[in-house]
Amino acid sequence: MVGNMLLETIEQANDIKKIDRKDWDVLAQEIRDFLIERISVTGGHLGSNLGAVELTMALHLALNLPEDKIIWDVGHQSYTHKILTGRRDGFESLRQYKGLSGFPKRKESECDVFDTGHSSTSISAGLGLVKARDIFGGKNTVISVIGDGSLTGGMAYEALNNASKLETNFIVILNDNNMSISENVGGMSKYLNNIRTATGYLDLKEDIYRALLGTKRGGSIIARIRRAKSSFKSLVIPGMFFEDMGITYLGPLDGHDIGAMVKVIGEARRVKGPVLVHVLTQKGRGYMPAERHPARFHGAEPFDIETGIPSHPRTVPNYTDIFSTVMCKLGQRDERIVAITAAMPDGTGLKRFHNMYPDRFFDVGIAEEHAVTFAAGLAAGGLKPIVAVYSSFLQRAYDQILHDVCLQNLPVVFAIDRAGLVGSDGETHQGIFDFTYLSGIPNMHICAPKNKWELSDMIKFAVSLNAPVAVRYPRGAAYDGLEEHRAPIELGRAEWIYREREIALFAVGSMVKTAQQVRESLKEKGYGVSLINARFVKPIDEEAVGDACENHTLIVTMEENVSCGGYGEKVLDYMSRSGRKNRYMNVSIPDAYVEHGNVELLKQEIGLDAETIVRKICEALEGGAV
Repeated sequence: MVGNMLLETIEQANDIKKIDRKDWDVLAQEIRDFLIERISVTGGHLGSNLGAVELTMALHLALNLPEDKIIWDVGHQSYTHKILTGRRDGFESLRQYKGLSGFPKRKESECDVFDTGHSSTSISAGLGLVKARDIFGGKNTVISVIGDGSLTGGMAYEALNNASKLETNFIVILNDNNMSISENVGGMSKYLNNIRTATGYLDLKEDIYRALLGTKRGGSIIARIRRAKSSFKSLVIPGMFFEDMGITYLGPLDGHDIGAMVKVIGEARRVKGPVLVHVLTQKGRGYMPAERHPARFHGAEPFDIETGIPSHPRTVPNYTDIFSTVMCKLGQRDERIVAITAAMPDGTGLKRFHNMYPDRFFDVGIAEEHAVTFAAGLAAGGLKPIVAVYSSFLQRAYDQILHDVCLQNLPVVFAIDRAGLVGSDGETHQGIFDFTYLSGIPNMHICAPKNKWELSDMIKFAVSLNAPVAVRYPRGAAYDGLEEHRAPIELGRAEWIYREREIALFAVGSMVKTAQQVRESLKEKGYGVSLINARFVKPIDEEAVGDACENHTLIVTMEENVSCGGYGEKVLDYMSRSGRKNRYMNVSIPDAYVEHGNVELLKQEIGLDAETIVRKICEALEGGAV
C-alpha cells in the first residue's frame, strides 16, 4: 500500500479544507493509489473515478457539505466524493452485499443528496433542489455534475431549457473526458471538441454590467457590449450553444488544476442565474492501463495492478458473446439487418457487428428514447432493426416502445441484456421489471432462452416474426446444460423438458437452470416432477398450463422478475379464468428494489435459490395448502 498520510486525516466532510494548498496534488495521488488498490480487489468503476479526482477535491474545497449540494450524473464517478465524506473504510466492501454502494445513496450519507444510476438526470434533479431552496429561502449552493456522455441524453436539454429561466444561482459542471462508457458520438461531442480546441475566450464580468447600469446610458452600452461579446465568442467558440440558451458559460478549464477550479467555482457561485462550468478531464488518469483502455476500465472486474489484466479471466462465453456471434451471422445472411445501441457497443456485444458492417450499425449515444423511435423509423423504411440494450436502460424508452413501435406493429427486435439480477450495481441496474413493463403493451411478444443455444434460436426467430419482439437474457456465463433439448421455437409455445406427475415447474429463461436443480432435489425426495421451459412470457402457452393442471397437484412458476405483472400472474390468471383448482406457487422477486451484492447471495436472500424453493415446495405439499 502506497503511503496515504494525508488521506488518513480525512474522516468526515470538509476535512479536506485542513490540507495545505501545497499538498493538494499529493492528496490527489494518494486518492488515486487508494482507488486503484481497492478496486483491483473488489472491482468497480475505475476509469471515470480516476479522471474526477481533482474535480471532486475542488468541489469539496469550494463548498460546505452537506449544506451545499452536489448531484452526480451518472453517479459512478462519486468514489472520491465518498472518500472525502468519511467513507474510506467502506471501500473494503465496495459493491458487496450490505457494503458501500458504487453509486450515491441518500440512505448512506447526508452528503449524497440524490440517488443516481442512470444518465442525464442530474440537471433536472438539481433544478428541483434549487427551486426547493428558493421556496424555503435558503442560500446554499446546488451543483449538478454531468459528463459529456450524459449530455447526449435528451433529458439533459429539457432541464437546461427549463434552467435557463432561473434568476437565482444554479451551477452545472460539465465533466468533459470525451467519453461515455465507450467513445462519444454525435453532434454534441463534435461541438465540445470545437470548444476544447478554442484558443481564446472573452468573459465580461457581472460587476462591469452592474457599474454600467448605474449610468444614464448604461442599458444601451451593455446591449452593444453583449453584441460585440457574442460576435467575438462566435469566432472562438463555434455556436455559443449554452450562452445562446441564457446560461453563463465558464471554461474550458483544466479539470486537473485544483486551484483554478476552486477559483472558478467561487466565481460561478456569485452569478444570479444558471452557470455551466466546462472542465476537461482524462478518463483513467494516473493509471496507464485505464488511460489506454478507458472502456475496459469503465466497470472493471478485479484485476492485477501491474498489468491491468483481470484476476479471474473469463473462460466460458457469456450471453453477450453468444448474441454477438449470432448478430454477425445474421448480418451476413440478410443485408436488411441493422443494429442500434445507446453508447454501449462493447457492453451489448455489437462491436464485432460494427467492425463487419459499419454502415448498418448505429450508436446513438446515451439516448434510449431516440434509439427506439429511430429503430421504428428504420423498420418502417423496410429494414430489420435490432436494438441491443440493458434491461434497466430500456425502461427509459417505455413510451417509445408503446407508441412508436407496438402501436404500428413494426418489426423491431429488442435484445435485452443484463435481464434479471445483475448484482454489484444495485437497485438502479437490476433488470427485474422488463416482463412487467413490456407485458402490458399490445403487439409485443416476449421470450427468454434457457441456455446459449436457445438464445441463438430465439434471436433468429424474432427477426423472422415480422412483429415487435423482446428477447430477454441474463448477465454472466451462458448456461450450456440441457443441450439435448432444442425443440424448434414456435410463437407462444412452451417446451416440455421432463413430463411426469405431481409437481409441474414452469420456469422462464435463466430460472430453467435453477428449476433443473430443484427437480433433481425433489426427485431425491420421491416426488414426481415435470419441468417445462416456458419460453414465452407473452403470449403464454395456455395449452401447456392446462395440460399440466390435468396431471399435476402443484403448479409452480419461476421467474427472475418482480411478481407484480410477471409471468406467474399470467399463469394464475389463466388458471382462474379456466376454473382450474390446482394448488399454485409463484417463485419470483418480491415487490421491492433489490440492493447491490453477489447475485447468488441476493438469490438466497430473496428466495430464488434452488434450496429455498425446494424447502417451500415441500412445506407447501406437506401442509396441504399453497
